[in-house]
Amino acid sequence: MTPPSLARAASALTRLLVGSLVLLAGCAPSVPGQEVPDVRSHPFIVIEMLRMAAVTPRDVVVDLGSGDGRIVVAAAHEFGARAIGVEIDPALVAESHARVRRYGVDERVTIIQGDLFTADLRQATVVMLYLSPDLNRRLRPKLLEELPAGARIVSQHFDMGDWPPTSRRQVLADGQREDLYLWVIPER
Repeated sequence: MTPPSLARAASALTRLLVGSLVLLAGCAPSVPGQEVPDVRSHPFIVIEMLRMAAVTPRDVVVDLGSGDGRIVVAAAHEFGARAIGVEIDPALVAESHARVRRYGVDERVTIIQGDLFTADLRQATVVMLYLSPDLNRRLRPKLLEELPAGARIVSQHFDMGDWPPTSRRQVLADGQREDLYLWVIPER
C-alpha cells in the first residue's frame, strides 16, 4: 500500500472504531450500578410478548426494568390492561411518563421509579422481562413467592436457567430472530 492509501485505511478504521464506541456507549447503563443496558424492544416484539401472555383487560401487567414505558403503554392501549412499569433510571421514568400522557393511558398505567427487586408483585397477573440471564435467575425466587398461581411471565431473549419455560417462541422483527419465553406460576 502507498502512504496515502495507508492513511485512508487508518482513517476509515479510526472512524469505524469511534462509531462502534459511540454505539456501545449508547447501550451502556445510564445509572451507576444499573446492571442492564437500555436496549429497547422492537414494537412488534412488544405486541408478541403481550399476545404470548394472553393479556386481557382483567390483567395487571408489571414490566420490570420498563425503560421508556413502551410495554406498559401497549398493554393498556392495545389490550386494555392495567399496567405498572418499574424503572430505576430517572430519565427513562420521565420518558415513560411522557409516553403515558401521549397515548392517553394515565388512568391505566403507573410508572414507579424503583428497584425491580423491591417492587411489590402480589397484584401482578403478568410480568414482562427483558433483563439478563443473571437478573432473571436472581428474580426467580421473588417471582415464585409473590406471584399468584396462574400468573404469566414473559421474557425477551433470556431464559431462567434450569427453570424450563412453559413455552418458547421465535419471532422475526426487521430480519432479526428473537426468542420469547413464557412461564406460568404453578399451584402451590
